[in-house]
Formats: sequence, structure tokens, C-alpha cells
Amino acid sequence: MIFDAFSTLRIDFFLLVLKFFFATSPVWLPIFLFVIFMEIWIKYIRTQFILKSGSVLLEIRLPRDVFKTPLAMEIIFTSLQQMANSTYIEAFIKGKHRPWFSFELVSIGGEVHFFVWTQPKFRKHIESQFYAQYPGVEISEVEDYTKDFFYEPGKTDLFAVAFKLTKADVYPIKTYVDYGLDREQEEESKIDPMTSVLEYLGSMKAGEQVWIQIMIQAHRKMSFKSDIVWPKRPDWTEAGKKEIKKKIEEINGGDDEDGVRRAPTMGEKETIAALERSLSKIPFEVGIRAMYLGRKESYDGSAISGLMGSFRQYNSETLNGFRPSKVTDFDYPWQNFRGKKLLEMKQKFLNSYKLRSFFQIPYKHYGAKPFILNTEELATIFHLPGKVAGTPTLTKIPSRKSEAPSNLPI
Repeated sequence: MIFDAFSTLRIDFFLLVLKFFFATSPVWLPIFLFVIFMEIWIKYIRTQFILKSGSVLLEIRLPRDVFKTPLAMEIIFTSLQQMANSTYIEAFIKGKHRPWFSFELVSIGGEVHFFVWTQPKFRKHIESQFYAQYPGVEISEVEDYTKDFFYEPGKTDLFAVAFKLTKADVYPIKTYVDYGLDREQEEESKIDPMTSVLEYLGSMKAGEQVWIQIMIQAHRKMSFKSDIVWPKRPDWTEAGKKEIKKKIEEINGGDDEDGVRRAPTMGEKETIAALERSLSKIPFEVGIRAMYLGRKESYDGSAISGLMGSFRQYNSETLNGFRPSKVTDFDYPWQNFRGKKLLEMKQKFLNSYKLRSFFQIPYKHYGAKPFILNTEELATIFHLPGKVAGTPTLTKIPSRKSEAPSNLPI
């Protein structure tokens, strides 16, 4: 009898909720339909905008000698931040969005290449910036190196990884400044953290390829205008200032064994100084993917560990670093039932890399959520190295070009 009364009460409550649901539908239903429409509309117009914009892949060939510090590359990254403005009409009617760029380190059979992927309208700007900061470089439009590789189980294989930060975005990684590359010094005494990546890329053999993709987009507060997200969220600098304030309060509120306010340790001073220096730089939203691939007969699983650790030299125990976010592998057999999920994951990684899709559809944030790196950090993981990079397979211009003497006979 009690059970029957309880069942009747549940039915009455359900009918009451249903009645309220339909009674208020004139209020919530238009809002719900509008949100669904806007999501579909934004995806459609942005897809059309991306297709109309096109893309171009530029190869950066290094001169025989590079004497510039990574600060030169930092200036190039800084110039790209100015290209993110749009009006509400451009955002909602034309599908315009913040542009993104892909800086790529690639090894094809051990031959190392530097590439920049962008929309054609930004080509002249990027070329002029490289020529201004690195006199002697050669920049040329090339065919996309990814188009000839297809994932065909049994014939080809690949391993892919997406990276994320080990700590909150406001903490910087170990940068070229920490390695002393911001100061003029003898080439032999320089320690460039990027050389270990280049050596790994140069160690590939015929039939092996490694692709490393660093995609960047100017950081903005999230809003309807910038990314069709609401409500707005604080930008990166606000979070950084709060973290610095928190660190200072921890120091000021701490006492030593004698009850006297303790002095900050060297590590605490360095952490606060690093945070302050980081906040003074221009931030970018970043996504990083890397892939090892090749034909089945050339594929060497031992090369995967080098790929996984290709960004380890930028890690700091007290600050920040990189670690894998998603890999084409599973911890347990039941996660990859009949092997279909792994095949699908590998194909998605390959497709997203080829399309340079990370900040926009169809592979938005695939593999990892975007994180913040400033221009100093970006210039650390991607710059044109000097003589300290002795990788023999690093593609360089054979000899320095010079103008002909003005007094040559006609």
C-alpha cells in the first residue's frame, strides 16, 4: 500500500514537471532553437571562409651562417599578433575568425626542413619579417609534403602525440633566455635546446618521416565576437597577476622557526621573476602535434621514444614543461576493441595534421586543448639555429649570395 502511494506520488510529480515544461516552452524553446541555429550557422560560414581563404606552405631555407639570437624569431611572432581584429559583421555574416599559423619542423628520410603554413594573404608579411630578421634566408612556396602519405594498415604505419603543459599556462617553460641565448657569446659555448630536436630529426633513415606541428593563434578574451563563446573569461594576464600575488602572500605570511618573517628563497625569487617576465610578453594560444610515420618495412618503433621526449629539454621542475596529452595508443586491450578505435584515432590525427585544423572545425582541439605560450617561449621551440646546430642533414643554402661588383665591364 505504501509502495502504491509512492508510485502515485512519483507519477504526479512527473506530470507536474511535464506540464511546467510545456507551459514554459514559449520562453525556453525559441532560445534553445536560436542557440542550435547559431552553432550550425557559425560552423557553416566559418567553413566557407576557410575554404575561400586557401592556404600556402612556405619553406624557410637557412643561410650557411645564422648569427641572430632567438630574439629575432620572437620579433616575427610578435608581428603576427596584430592580425586578429574583426568586426561583428565580419564574424557573424562572413565567418571571419582569428587567423592561425602553423610552424613546422619536418624530417623526410633524415633531411630536416623548416616550414610555415598560412593563408595566402599573410604570405608577404611573413616573408618580409623573415627577410628583415634573417638576411640571407630563402623562402619559397612548396608543395605540401603531407599530401603523398596515406595511412594504409599493412602498408604504412604512424604514431602520433599531442602535447599539453604540465602546469597552469601562466608558468613559463625553460626559454632561450634561461639558456643564455639572449646574450652575445662564442658559437662554441652556446647551448641551444632546439638542437636536440634537430639531431633527432636528422637521425631518421630512408622511408622514415617525422612531422612536428606548432600551431598558433593570437590570444583573446573569449566572447561572441572572438570565438562565439559566452560569458567572457579573464585573459591570461589577469590569471598571471593573481598567481604572482598568491606567491608573494605565501612568502609574506610565512614565518621561520624563530617566529620571524622568513626571507624568500632563491627558487621563490626566480619563480616570481619568471612569471613577471612571462607576463610582459605577448601571448598566443598554441596547439602542438607530432607524428612518426613511414612504410611498414621502414617503420621503427624505437623512434617513438625520441618523439615523445622531443620537448623535454624545455621542462623545468619549478616552472612549466610539456607532456603528452593524447597518443595513438591504449593502456588496456578493452579500450581498443577489435582494433577499430586505434585505426580511427590514427586517421583522425593524420587528417587534422594535413588540414592544420586545431582552432577551427572539423578537428577543433583534437588531441589537446589549446594552451598559452608567449613569444619568448615560441621563439625557444621554433627559431633558425646557428652553427651550434651541427645536424648534417639540416637543409641550408649552399653558399652566401652576394651582389655583383658595380664596376664589371658591360
